[in-house]
Amino acid sequence: MKQVFLDSLSLEGAISILFKNLDAMGLNRLSSEVIKVTDSLGRITSSPVFARCSSPFYYSAAMDGYAVRFTDTFTASETSPCMLKIGYDAVYVDTGDPMPEGFNAVIMIEDVNIITGQGEGYIEIYEPATPYQHVRTIGEDIIATELIIPENHRIRPIDIGAMLASGHTGVSVRKKPKVAIIPTGTEIIEPETVKDRLPRPPEIIEYNSAVLSGLAVELGAEAIRFSIVKDNLQEIKNAIIEASKISDIVLINAGSGRGSEDYTLTAIEELGEVIVNGVSIKPGKPLIAGFVNNKPVFGIPGYPVSAYLTFQLFVKPVIARFLGITAEENEKIKATISRQITSPMGIDEFIRVKVGVVNDRYIATPVGRGAGLLMSLVRADGIVRIPAYTEALSAGTEVDVELIRKKGEIRKTAVCIGSHDNTLDILANTIKKNYPGFSLSSAHVGSMGGLMALKRGESHFAGTHLLDEHSGEYNIPFIKRLLSDKKIALVNLVYRQQGLLVKKGNPKNIKGFEDLIRDDVIFINRQGGSGTRLLLDKHLKELGINPYMVKGYDREEYTHMAVASAVLTGIADTGLAIYSSAKALGLDFIPVANERYDLAIPAEFVDTEMIRILLDIIRNDKEFRATVESLGGYDIRDMGKVMFEG
Repeated sequence: MKQVFLDSLSLEGAISILFKNLDAMGLNRLSSEVIKVTDSLGRITSSPVFARCSSPFYYSAAMDGYAVRFTDTFTASETSPCMLKIGYDAVYVDTGDPMPEGFNAVIMIEDVNIITGQGEGYIEIYEPATPYQHVRTIGEDIIATELIIPENHRIRPIDIGAMLASGHTGVSVRKKPKVAIIPTGTEIIEPETVKDRLPRPPEIIEYNSAVLSGLAVELGAEAIRFSIVKDNLQEIKNAIIEASKISDIVLINAGSGRGSEDYTLTAIEELGEVIVNGVSIKPGKPLIAGFVNNKPVFGIPGYPVSAYLTFQLFVKPVIARFLGITAEENEKIKATISRQITSPMGIDEFIRVKVGVVNDRYIATPVGRGAGLLMSLVRADGIVRIPAYTEALSAGTEVDVELIRKKGEIRKTAVCIGSHDNTLDILANTIKKNYPGFSLSSAHVGSMGGLMALKRGESHFAGTHLLDEHSGEYNIPFIKRLLSDKKIALVNLVYRQQGLLVKKGNPKNIKGFEDLIRDDVIFINRQGGSGTRLLLDKHLKELGINPYMVKGYDREEYTHMAVASAVLTGIADTGLAIYSSAKALGLDFIPVANERYDLAIPAEFVDTEMIRILLDIIRNDKEFRATVESLGGYDIRDMGKVMFEG
């Protein structure tokens, strides 16, 4: 069953072919149904709604007071008040009461003087009333037969009120498109399987169907999730046949590639017709589109980012078409790319980015690019499209960013670009917990990358732990050298233990850096420019070890937890990282250094609300401090202390 992709279509070409086929098959708006107005929130109207009655449908008082005939008040003035007999010339009304027959104005209770005596009562007024003063006239809000909401309109809460006010209890809406989602794969397991145990190799918890279901429901569709189907051609075909009978759109997740157990293409071909087999996009190239039983069927790639992206590009507009609306586009902004991004020619690449506002500029920083990196979507604020015939975007280039977070949230986000530390995650959570309107966004590019981001004005602060070989001092010499033109406050966050991580029991008996050149030891490194990389290079230099004698020296990870994961899973035998990452994954730890991790904050941001909140938490939040200490390997004796200003 080894498959070969046909020539991949361009993104625009694939979408064009899809919609031409939908047109040819007459697959447009779905039929309608009548539902209760009170149940219609978010639904799409299938016909216009006209008012059955006016609102209000009678003359009513708009204020508490007395109903009068305005002609009886003509003579009223401050020097010559007008007296009106209660019950005859003036009738008390509450707000909303029908106006008494023949009365056409209301005088507010505050504007009358009530006079009683000898069993009769009068009101005394000091200025004349105007016609229909404080009176709601018939149809003031809604006039019978006027248009309330048009066809193909997404119903809002206020629309529900208007329909009820105009006499409607039912409304005709477009039926929800039913989207069947079929997860496939012999290695995937239901999430409930790991309720009482962790997954075991080669098991993978199936979660894409939940993501795809959520995306469909957000758009106004109904999601029908099938049980997992193993990698078996006939079983997959059976699931597609069943799904095509009960749904309007079928999504087959995974199996759209060209591996020996990828059956989606063959299944669709044998049951119907394939119109797209591969699209020149990254991620998402293995997308398949076709038709079975006159229903659009999509082979959605198994990697989570590919699944998300291909749904947005291909399935979202089909759902909108069936609902009779235009697919809503996410908000777009102009932003400056913080570092160069290279991209393969001939492919539209979609890059996930973190976005922040620094010095009134939107700054976009790329996050992980792998199609399997679900957390790159969780952490991302937006997506940048690099056109097919653009090889690279240089640092400082202005780009369009399609936001997947609200612009208001981004404007209240403190941007940290620099060295990774687990305490930043704790800090981000504490900020969000205590100040819900604010966020902390961190991009991990290493200490040196963080200082250069400050130099370019691309972040609010940077995490750094750079050791100067000559002075033995942390961070300050680098700030003086690289940021001499800026005023910087260097605030300590933690002291932390760095060391070599090894599997439990240290099966290869690794004792120190000298063991890294052994034939049986594979190392996992941190990226160039990181403080951890500089620490490694310093020790190798002191031992007279050529870095390229270390197997794995050129293989880089961007976080301590990624290094720990590589050791845990056997990708490497050891790597240099902080103690808390070893503790988190149950690894053994060989300490080699106790280093200072600081936050470098440009002076112009120190007094901003976001940074004041951050510093207050660092200095005064006991729960935050206790949580950091519980991670292990941290010393908080100087947490929040200014170590340098200059």
